[in-house]
Amino acid sequence: MVRILDVNEKNIDEQELFCKKTKKKFPGYQNKVKWMKERFKEGLKYKVLYVQEGNKETSRGMIEYIPGEFNWRGIQADGWMVIHCIWVVGKSKGKGYGNKLLQIAIEDARTQGMHGIVGMSAEKGGWIPKKKLFISNGFKKVDEIEPNYSLYALYFNKDAPKPRFYLIDKQKRNEYLDNGVTIIYTDQCPYIIDFVEELKESDKTGRFKTIKLNDCKKAQQNGIYPYGTYCIICDGKVSLYLHQTRREINSILNL
Repeated sequence: MVRILDVNEKNIDEQELFCKKTKKKFPGYQNKVKWMKERFKEGLKYKVLYVQEGNKETSRGMIEYIPGEFNWRGIQADGWMVIHCIWVVGKSKGKGYGNKLLQIAIEDARTQGMHGIVGMSAEKGGWIPKKKLFISNGFKKVDEIEPNYSLYALYFNKDAPKPRFYLIDKQKRNEYLDNGVTIIYTDQCPYIIDFVEELKESDKTGRFKTIKLNDCKKAQQNGIYPYGTYCIICDGKVSLYLHQTRREINSILNL
C-alpha cells in the first residue's frame, strides 16, 4: 500500500516532515517548519510518501515544489512550477515512487494553468535528482551552468517563455577573494541549518563566516551559485555545494 500525504498549513504541527523527522527538537527542523508556514502563503506544496513495510506504515520519500516566482533556487521561472526536492530512500528506491511523486507535481502545475514544470539536476549527486528522472517523464534540458547543473522543463504551453538559470556574477564572486571561508545558506533545508551551526561552534580558526538568505529573490539572484540553498566559498572559490561532515569540510578546505 502506498499513501501520499499533503503536509499543509492545517496539519504541519501534527505531521512529521520527512526531512530530519527524528530530530524535531533541532533548530534545523524547527526553522524548516517556520519557513514552510510562510511559503504555504506563496503556494508551496510538500508531499510525503508512505509505504507499508510489514505491519507498519512508514515514510520513505517526499517532494517539495513551489510557483517559480517564489522558488529558492537560482532559477528564473515566473509562471512555471519549480521543484525544490524529490527524495526517495532505502528499499523504496527503484520502485517508481519518484515518478509517482513527480507526476503529482506535474498534474498540480497543469491544474493551476502554469507554463509547465521545472527541475534542476546535478550529475555529481547531492540531494538534487539525476536527469534520468526528468527525461523519463518527458522533460527536456533547457539550460546548464557550472559546476555540473542542468535545468529540465516540461512544457504545457510551447510558446511559454523559457526558464533559465540566473547568471553567475564574477564581480560578486571576487568580493570573497582572500576572505576566508564563507557559508551561504537558507532555512529551506533543515540538514544544512544544523550543519552550519555545528561548523560555527567548532571553528577555532576564526575564518568561518555565514550569510543567511531570508528572501527567495536573494536566493534566486545570489550571483554565486545556482543551488540557492547552500554553498561554501573559500578564498573566492566556490568549493562545496553538497552537505558533508565537519571533518570532510575541514579536510577539503585544509583547516
